[in-house]
This record gives sequence, structure tokens and C-alpha cells, in this order.
Amino acid sequence: MKIEFPALFQAIIFGFTYAAEILGEVDHYYVKIPGWDTMLHTMNGFLCAAIGFSLVYLLNRGSDNINLSPFYLTLVAFCFSMTIGVLWEFFEFTMDQLFFVDMQKDFIVNNIGSVTLDPENSGLPYFIGNITDTVINTADGKSYTVAGGYLDIGIIDTMKDLLVNLIGAVVFSIIGYCTLKFSKKSVITDSLMIKPVK
Repeated sequence: MKIEFPALFQAIIFGFTYAAEILGEVDHYYVKIPGWDTMLHTMNGFLCAAIGFSLVYLLNRGSDNINLSPFYLTLVAFCFSMTIGVLWEFFEFTMDQLFFVDMQKDFIVNNIGSVTLDPENSGLPYFIGNITDTVINTADGKSYTVAGGYLDIGIIDTMKDLLVNLIGAVVFSIIGYCTLKFSKKSVITDSLMIKPVK
């Protein structure tokens, strides 16, 4: 395709992959180190925005008929990053539903609002606070106790991941916009941008 990935950009991608797959999954950093998953999802938002920005920038720069504004380029980069983030969360959800691998890590919460648990079945949210433990009984007679509160399966992790992906995408979008608008050369265009081979 005659494009070049700068060395720094390659190093960041390789480092991200190593941190996610080897350290995160094999060495269990997702469980051992609080915030590991959050850090990686933030980096993912930043990297995907950089990739989206670079690809559209290449098309824009290589065409005589298209001249996209810096705002449009950064908007596309932001949307590209968020789309990748959402698709990844769909993948995590699918894997958890089909194979029970717990990619969407569980959180223990102490307070919930639930329409389903309302004893009067009024259809209104029913607040349950100061939950100390939850008991799960299965059809085969087994019992599991969740110490410390109620087990939230997935939704907090998903929303947190999308929020930090948003932060990473916004940070890169601001940097990319300022680079195009106010500067001819910067760390973004020199070190993080995919370039055509000369």
C-alpha cells in the first residue's frame, strides 16, 4: 500500500499489544494491578484516533479534489476511535455470553436501584443500599456467596472502558486539530502519523 508506520508509532503499538496480551492475559495484570484495563482502554482510544486521523489525512493530502478541514479530520478520527471502542465492547460481551470467559470484569457494588427487585412490582426503581453480601443458589444445589456486596456483571466495566476510550480519543483529536491548524511540524506529524512511502 506504500505507507510507512513511523518507528515510534510501531513501538507504541507493539508495547500496547504486549501489555494487553502478555502482561494482561498471561501474567494476569488485569486482576493483579488495579487500573491496568483502564490504562489500556485509554491508550486504545488515543491510538485508534491516531490511526483514523492518519488514514484520512493521507487521503486528504494525496487528493487534488478533496481538501478537508482540520475540524473534519479530527472529527473523523474521534468517531473512528469510538467506533473501534464500541465494537471491542461488543466482542467482549459476545465472548462472555457464548464462552463465559469474563472479559467484562465483574465489579462488587454496595448500592443498586432496580425495577425488577421492587417488592410491590410498581415499575419504579427500588433502591437497595448498604449491601453486605449476595447469595447465589443454583439448580444443582450449589451455593455461592459474594462477599462485600452485589455482583455487577459487565455493565460498569463496559461503561468505564468506553468513557476512558472517549478521553483518549478526545486528547488525540485536540492534539491533531492543533497540529493541523497551528503548526506545520510537530511530534504528531513526525512521530505518530502514518505516512506514504516516498
